[in-house]
Amino acid sequence: MPEVKPALCFIGFGEAGQAIAAGLREAGVERIAAWDILFPQPEGERLRRAGQAISVRCATSAADAVRDVDIVISAVTAASSVDAVHAVKPHLGGKPFLFDINSVSPGRKQEAAKFLGDTARYVDVAVIAPIHPARHQTPMLIAGPQAEAAAPALAKLGMRVTVAGAEVGAAAAIKMVRSVMIKGIEALTLECFLAAARAGVVDEVAASLKNN
Repeated sequence: MPEVKPALCFIGFGEAGQAIAAGLREAGVERIAAWDILFPQPEGERLRRAGQAISVRCATSAADAVRDVDIVISAVTAASSVDAVHAVKPHLGGKPFLFDINSVSPGRKQEAAKFLGDTARYVDVAVIAPIHPARHQTPMLIAGPQAEAAAPALAKLGMRVTVAGAEVGAAAAIKMVRSVMIKGIEALTLECFLAAARAGVVDEVAASLKNN
């Protein structure tokens, strides 16, 4: 007997939500809903079309999106991360997992988890690589008291997760500190090749770096 896939919903349906949803649909998850505060607005037409193209149900509200789901994925703008949990809390049933993939500070993750309390099994998630092309298989860190329980559920969906700790905010902290190094390297690389271009030695510099 085939394993029944969980029902999911996305709160926020921008680039990250669309990419993860598309990957999960191809992985066999049939019941996916989404809600974005832009849906009722003219500028939300593009988001609604994206959902329809991958057979994601575009909900009429946050309450409609979270109805009878096993997993909620919060993928809103950083400024709206706490607003998102405020919008869904009154409508949650059955203590679903809530995966907060927003790029916010550890403190914001802790604030969201505290507000939700026992209405959901909150998990701090940090996406640590570009969401394309891997989509739902993009490497992620997860943290919080529910992380160990969440890891097998995510693995069954083909997602690549590593438990970063039992404290909410641990995954967010690792991503923030890691970004100092990654973005610093990117900035140095850009400066290096801009200077090389001005000097007319791009190929030579690239070759020397490759050899090292």
